Amino acid sequence: MKITVKLTNKESIIKFEADQFLVPNGNFEFNNIDEAKPSPLAQELFYLPFVKKVYIASNFIAIERYDIVEWKDVQNEVAEQIEAFINSGKTIITAENIVTKTAVTVYAESTPNPSVLKFAANKKIVIQSIEFNSIDDTKFAPLALALFQFPFVKSVFFDDNFVSITKYDIAEWDDITLELREFIKHFLETGKTVVEDAVYQNEVNTQIKIDKEDAINSALDTTSKRIISILEEYIKPAVASDGGNIEFQSYNPITKRVSVILQGACSGCPSSTFTLKNGIETMLKEMLNDDVLTVEALNG
Repeated sequence: MKITVKLTNKESIIKFEADQFLVPNGNFEFNNIDEAKPSPLAQELFYLPFVKKVYIASNFIAIERYDIVEWKDVQNEVAEQIEAFINSGKTIITAENIVTKTAVTVYAESTPNPSVLKFAANKKIVIQSIEFNSIDDTKFAPLALALFQFPFVKSVFFDDNFVSITKYDIAEWDDITLELREFIKHFLETGKTVVEDAVYQNEVNTQIKIDKEDAINSALDTTSKRIISILEEYIKPAVASDGGNIEFQSYNPITKRVSVILQGACSGCPSSTFTLKNGIETMLKEMLNDDVLTVEALNG
């Protein structure tokens, strides 16, 4: 078998094309040596200090490099190494050990809170909203646990098809957005569990959560039920688009005070909290025809 070097439109990536088929079915991507366990060839390539990513297709191997070298200085040696490996008869892929990937798109969106960025996927990732403010809460949430390994991650919020991440001020979004997006994309593509059922069934998340169905079936007064209905229909969709969430906590019929919990991008930013509080208060006053009503917005 002969290997030919082929340039690509990205300087950091080069293709090593074979004159016959390498693997019978599928395309395989490996981001580090641990992921490459099903491929002895990919593992061998990761021992080269400049190899960042290995992609094996039916008739070629693509390698993405780190910037410590230029391809022109090493490409011929790599081609010879690949050619020697294949011609020795060694196994390229042990297909039964491959984790099947599902195509996932993840894109980053800004939010009204400058400390929070929303990462939206083209698939549903959780069945209900849930927030993690500490790594101690993530026992049954593998993705949240993984994200807290980044030193700049302060809190993580999941809802429907997105993740909202709150960062510490030590990092700038321009420096970490791509890294986080690629990390989340890879996590979802490999089919790993985002949140285990135990989080929902055992209420591991200690935040007060009263969804619409629970409220309707509970002994809440009529006004409380009406407030929940307004929040669900008019407020939640708007704040979700900005990477946040709002939950009803309580209504005091004597003081006419409504307490709500803000999560994700809605939480922690004084200006956005003030704006959202006033917007909710104005809407509830109008829809409930009660000018005395006030809203208390609590950070989750």
